[in-house]
Formats: sequence, structure tokens, C-alpha cells
Amino acid sequence: MQASKIVRFSILLSFAIFLSACGGQSTLPDDSSATDSQGPGSSQTGIGDQSGGELEEFGSDGRAGGRPEDVVIYFEFDKSEILGKYDDVLTQHALYLAGNTQIRIRLEGHTDERGTREYNIGLGERRAQAVRQILMIQGVSASQITTVSFGEERPVREGSTESAYAKNRRVEIVY
Repeated sequence: MQASKIVRFSILLSFAIFLSACGGQSTLPDDSSATDSQGPGSSQTGIGDQSGGELEEFGSDGRAGGRPEDVVIYFEFDKSEILGKYDDVLTQHALYLAGNTQIRIRLEGHTDERGTREYNIGLGERRAQAVRQILMIQGVSASQITTVSFGEERPVREGSTESAYAKNRRVEIVY
């Protein structure tokens, strides 16, 4: 298990280095096939054209014609490990941020309502720090990133169903 994470990280890092050596212009993947498998009817907010089709290019301030969109990274129950399906999204954000050192982001860690308030604050922080670490490994400066944990205090979806829990276990990247 650990070896597969190392191999996946090495490939991801090599890809990031390759893209940064290719020039200042990067493209975004069509992430329409990536969905949040946490619950029925759920979806993922990401960068790029969610309607399918062509790859978009960041404009001078990031997203297609501007900076990247804010994005949500979802987590499994009681975990702070980033799922492999978010590798490409995080790589695109890291490349953009590393090339635009004046841009700052805030990583907001969240949890579902299960667990004590203190435990959930800690889990939200571990999730935000996991995303921070991946971005920094890919060349983003620590000074560009702040983290905050809201624990269970800011749910996206109210309720005690697995679908609601899945939407609340997240880190939001906010530009």
C-alpha cells in the first residue's frame, strides 16, 4: 500500500516537473468523468470545463479567462488521506500557484457531525494539512497557503445520512 503511494507520488511529481519545464502555459483536464463516489446524486466541484469536451487553458489570472475555480476535495470517513482521483486537480492548482507566487489560497478543513467537536477540529486540520503538503511538494510556497479547520461547524448538507456525511467530509481550496 505504501509503495503504491510512493510510486503514484513519484509519477505525479515527474509530471509536474515536466509540465513546468514545457513553458508557462498549462492546460486543465476535462474532469467530467471524475465524480464523488461518496453518495448518489453527489458531484465534485473542480477546475476545468465540467460539461465535457475540450481542455481549457488558464488565462493570465488563472481560470479559462481567469484563475482556477475554488475546488472541493472529499475524504473517506475518519480519514485524512487524499484519494488518487484528486491528483490531477491538485497538480493543476500547484502548477498555477507555483507560477503565480502573488496568489494566496486558504485550505478549509471540514468533517461530518460524527465525533466530538475537538476530534473533528483536529481531523479537519489534518485534512487541510494533507492538501497543503501535496501542494508544497509540487512547488507551492508555504507563504501562499493558510489553513483553517471548521470541523463539523459548517456543513454543506444537513442531515444524518451517508450522503450528507460524504458531502461534509472535505477540504475547500478558496482563492
